[in-house]
Amino acid sequence: MKKTKRTILAPIIILLLCGNCLAVLATDTLQPSDFQSQSWNKEIDFFDYVKKYANVHGTTAPPDNSHAYLNLAYINVSGLQLLSAGLFNITDEENTLTIPIQTTMMHYKSRDNLNDVITASSFVMLMAYNETANTIFDQSPDSNDSLYASFSLGYDLGELFSESDRPDLNSKAEVIPLESSQNGQVWTWGMKYTDLAAFWWKTSIDPNNPNRDPRPIALTIYDELTFTYKLEIDPNSGEATLSMNYTIGEMQDLWVFWWLIFVPVTVHYNSTGCYRLNGEQISEETIHDFLHNQGIKMSIVNFHATVILDHTAYFESQGTNVQDNEVIVDSSIETFADDGEKILSADFASKESYDLYNSASNEDSFETYQTVTRTCKIYGFSDNPIFDIHTSLMKFIPVVIAEMDPELYEQAKNRLLDMNYADYFYITSYPEYDGYRIEHDPTVTAYLQITFNEPNLSTPISQGTGTLVILSLVIALVVIIALVILKRR
Repeated sequence: MKKTKRTILAPIIILLLCGNCLAVLATDTLQPSDFQSQSWNKEIDFFDYVKKYANVHGTTAPPDNSHAYLNLAYINVSGLQLLSAGLFNITDEENTLTIPIQTTMMHYKSRDNLNDVITASSFVMLMAYNETANTIFDQSPDSNDSLYASFSLGYDLGELFSESDRPDLNSKAEVIPLESSQNGQVWTWGMKYTDLAAFWWKTSIDPNNPNRDPRPIALTIYDELTFTYKLEIDPNSGEATLSMNYTIGEMQDLWVFWWLIFVPVTVHYNSTGCYRLNGEQISEETIHDFLHNQGIKMSIVNFHATVILDHTAYFESQGTNVQDNEVIVDSSIETFADDGEKILSADFASKESYDLYNSASNEDSFETYQTVTRTCKIYGFSDNPIFDIHTSLMKFIPVVIAEMDPELYEQAKNRLLDMNYADYFYITSYPEYDGYRIEHDPTVTAYLQITFNEPNLSTPISQGTGTLVILSLVIALVVIIALVILKRR
């Protein structure tokens, strides 16, 4: 697995590490001068960059009919650079695979000590779970629970639906356009995935034995998975607040696979009951009844990383170190530089509740429940074969900096190459679920040095180190899973 992944990633990693190459090759849809503008929305085909790099360096390129489409939203105001990237889909014009990968990154100078900060927040996946009698954390998925990673991996549907036609998987993604207030201090944007198809894979996040079952246990259709973002800049306090609203749509269909060793037996649940693949009704147990009876709950897994140039970072929740630690977060996770300056806060107290719309016919009918957020042992994810693709490139941050600015790299390499920048996974769980729509919006606050200068359009691109670091890293995090999946298909 790891050898294969390295082989697949090699040309892509080299491309991402060559910042100068990236600037030169971004000719038609992405220009270096774009990053000195105040804002823009762009849709790019990342495989264009891969193909051009392969032609120049004699490496294997993706097929001509394959594409990987990204939506990029960029904001460059008040001393803050923000780049948000979301994957539409990957396609070879015969097959299309939609994966809701989302990454938002910010680059800024800290408010007091002017530390140079790059921070990333990445949505990894939905994770369903069923608590066992031996659960460690009540109402939160842990290594003693039954866990189901919920996303697509390009699985062949043939053996799962050998007795009937395959389900019509028409997942789509649409952009919520980037808009701003008149004074440029409030920005909104997002992406909406509709009729989203996702496999459930039984997995373990035990850091001593991370693993997954290669056989999917379910396929479900969510009517939507929507990400809406709101950035608010307060010039008086020197704070930039990013609200990330998640809407997990209602489940419309659920196919459950019972495995007789290597032979699947498939049943189909919807809002009217349970059916065999030939359409014969087995029972009146609906999809919502089944999820309730099985005790299935839902959660969102996110990954956070911060790099502070010339400094290390540490993370606390009410005085407790959360890095590579399992900690229930009651209020927030605060990020500090090693000089003691607070540079970032992820707030879970002001938006600790979520709305559960438990009636599909009445949009005003919902109940409010409390979320539970906790951090996790990193190796349960980073060493798990189903998760490692999402995070494997974080270690290449210092090499990207080396390509951009050799002098800056010399100052920072002892810290960064030794992985002394901190990162953590955190899970926000929704204990009441039953397959209905959930709305929730946690917030991240950056403490920065506010400037009131317009973007300097005459600044040479070589001086835009922070922006290009952000660009390279976002593309790496969002696209790398798509490349691996396409290769496997």
